[in-house]
Amino acid sequence: MKRFAVVPALLFLLSAANLAPDRARAEQYPSRPITMVVPFSAGGPTDVLARIFAQYIGQSLGQQVVVENVTGAGGTLGAMRVAKAAPDGYTMIMGNLGTHAASVGIYKKLAYDPRTDFEPVILIGSTPMVLIVKKDLPVATLPDFLALARTKQPKLTFGSAGVGSISHLAILLLNKVAKTDVQHIPYRGLSQTVNDVLGGQIDGMFDQVVTATPHVLSGGEKAIVVTAPARASALPGVPSSAEAGMPELETIAWSALFFPKKTPRPIVERMAAVVDDAMRDPVLITRMRDLGSDLPETTQRTPQALATLVRAEIDKWVPLIRAADVTGE
Repeated sequence: MKRFAVVPALLFLLSAANLAPDRARAEQYPSRPITMVVPFSAGGPTDVLARIFAQYIGQSLGQQVVVENVTGAGGTLGAMRVAKAAPDGYTMIMGNLGTHAASVGIYKKLAYDPRTDFEPVILIGSTPMVLIVKKDLPVATLPDFLALARTKQPKLTFGSAGVGSISHLAILLLNKVAKTDVQHIPYRGLSQTVNDVLGGQIDGMFDQVVTATPHVLSGGEKAIVVTAPARASALPGVPSSAEAGMPELETIAWSALFFPKKTPRPIVERMAAVVDDAMRDPVLITRMRDLGSDLPETTQRTPQALATLVRAEIDKWVPLIRAADVTGE
């Protein structure tokens, strides 16, 4: 019996020895700048949030966090780059609903799996989408818009940040629940889409409240409805889809941080803790509220909660995407 009694202790020592290098690495981390990949163009909602949190993370860790925009293929090029990066804590991605859920349904030969090729870190924020149209489109309410969308020939043109992006998913959902046939025009990011709505080249788009608010308040665009059960605090004059009589038109955009798979657990947990601390800063809380982005509840600020969210969103959106027979290059 004594001979076997030492086995648990030996296993414990071996386990501790295996963890020691990761712990030591985490204690020394970071010793150089960190790259935060944004898989969309500069100026879009994901980019805005990334730059806010990059500043806080950099100040807390004492190293610069460099935001790098890697665009293309609905954000999947940037996601693929991070999935294949060294798992050392120096490359991470500000992913979102498009890159880490919808991509599974959009791309038949997706070069990564959001469920297995990343280490989830923490949910950053969420915001409803808002249906906006060019200022001279003759509509003011959701019923006005739907009537026009169902009868107008040629079709209403709606831009998006690319195939599989959140703005594209909202168009798919609109066409399904409202039985419209809005024409989708994909761009390489949301910024140019916004510019073309402002310039009247396209009829509208679904934008995140974060980036739509300034243009709506200045009168450059018209906001028809917010795709959420309740109004957005940043746009209190715009009704929710539930108020407008179409609660099924609900799309909540979210952004979150991910490391490559096999990034040491202590580094993942340290980054999550740093971001969680930032979310308790009154200045950041106010800034996020003014942007119209909701911070996650404390129970949702863990790697485990983010992993659960990713799987749930894949289950929600992939069947819709496949039913619409949408594919990406």
